[in-house]
Amino acid sequence: MNQQDKAQNIEIGSKWQSLKKYTPARVALGRTGNAIPVKEMLQLKVAHAFAKDAVYAAMDVHLIEQSLQQLNFPVLSVCSKAVNRKMYIQRPDLGRQLDDASCIMLQQNSKGFDVGLIIADGLSATAIQLHSFPFIQQIVPLLQKAGLTIAPIVIASQARVAIGDTIGSILQCKVAVVLIGERPGLSVCDSMGIYTTYQPAMGLTDESRNCISNIHAKGLDYYTAAQKTFLLIQNSIAFKLSGVHLKENADIINLQ
Repeated sequence: MNQQDKAQNIEIGSKWQSLKKYTPARVALGRTGNAIPVKEMLQLKVAHAFAKDAVYAAMDVHLIEQSLQQLNFPVLSVCSKAVNRKMYIQRPDLGRQLDDASCIMLQQNSKGFDVGLIIADGLSATAIQLHSFPFIQQIVPLLQKAGLTIAPIVIASQARVAIGDTIGSILQCKVAVVLIGERPGLSVCDSMGIYTTYQPAMGLTDESRNCISNIHAKGLDYYTAAQKTFLLIQNSIAFKLSGVHLKENADIINLQ
């Protein structure tokens, strides 16, 4: 390689390096021959291990219940029809369905509420352990100040997003709000997502829901996520709809 080629490579490399401050994505890794450097390869293996651990991690329901006690809210724990993690991963359909005992227990608490908050492990229990309670600490005061009634907070194990439709329907909630661990990536393994659905009912599909994603230490903060969720809830109740028919208003200044 001549000096001109080397200079050009250095120039291109420096341009890529500048992108690192904008994204945790794997850019400007460098190379050793035709491969990436050993250091980057090892970091990739570590990231893959963290992502895999997040998928298979078990949600500590008792610990979440203890945290929620600070809010003086009733808490209900339910399970999907996926009886273990292996079944949960292999049978997504079972993760969307409540088991019979959970249905009966929820029916005993069915009174009709404005909002149902549902904590689901999803594909990253790690995310839920870290972010669910801090988010709820932000959203609950907003709901209370607005005079909205809140159902008992439900913790759902081995759960997919759609399980919130059944839970919200049984509890007779106007809006179901599902906090769930998002599928881990190789940059972030502990990201939480939030799905809101107006008039939740079994059989609804994704276009009926609104989603706020990437809630984690380097992503969307709890305060902003709570403000956006609150706005979606208000608009859903006001316009009696959610999903693709409800356009999110990104301006949250009036809510502060």
